Amino acid sequence: MKYTAVTFTSSNMEEWQKDLLIAELANLGFDTFEDQDQGFVAYIPAANLDIQALETALLVEAVGYDISYDVNELENKNWNQVWESNFSPIVVDDQCYVRATFHEDKPEYPYQIIIDPKMSFGTGHHQTTSMMLSFILENDFEGKSVLDMGCGTGILAILASKRGASNILAVDFDPICVESVLENKVLNQVDNIEAKLGSKEAIEGKKFNSILANINRNILMDQFDVYYADLENSGELYISGFYDGEDLDILKNKAEGLGFQFVDKKVLDTWCAAKFIKAN
Repeated sequence: MKYTAVTFTSSNMEEWQKDLLIAELANLGFDTFEDQDQGFVAYIPAANLDIQALETALLVEAVGYDISYDVNELENKNWNQVWESNFSPIVVDDQCYVRATFHEDKPEYPYQIIIDPKMSFGTGHHQTTSMMLSFILENDFEGKSVLDMGCGTGILAILASKRGASNILAVDFDPICVESVLENKVLNQVDNIEAKLGSKEAIEGKKFNSILANINRNILMDQFDVYYADLENSGELYISGFYDGEDLDILKNKAEGLGFQFVDKKVLDTWCAAKFIKAN
């Protein structure tokens, strides 16, 4: 299949703004994204590229920062195969081995997660995903009802299931991610994960013992109220997708104003993950 690479460059785009733009590009058919200094590269099957739709998306999403783009046709090759060749297994806390279907089995690890990424987010390689996996390994999920918000491939939901969660709802606004969760739960032989398309409206009125939300600062701020309403008393909230320092301070102030109690944080390469408890 012939692909087109679109390189987006910005000198002042925030990480959360990039995440929102990538989400919109995914809706336009872009299926792979590669970080670069001062921007990123987005890949799309050449036949699916619609410049007018791209320009419209930039007018809507690229507000408050400068951005330019450059379009390049790529040689015809199997890009899925190339992408897979760059996906290597990872180990988290010497307990959890994350691999793809084409990697060697390593049963010596207590937890093994098989992910067929399908060009969606959440292979465990990003610092935020790794820290969230670490939180799940450290905490008790036995018999708990869990929400994985912004689930990507479902990697967090799968580990929560392997850690004894009773039932899990995995929610994402990207249909590719929902499809990926359904396939990955079969690969990992877990049957207690429900995958649902949507955002915070998909969870209103439900109740959970634990919520996992690896998204970004602005979406977390927007959804904190729903998390608080949907968590049982003494329920645990684990969040990531933001930086240590100012981002964490802003999120802590919002959470504590609602009645959450800050418990702990992890920091990896300035990225941050945090744990809160809903006070009784």
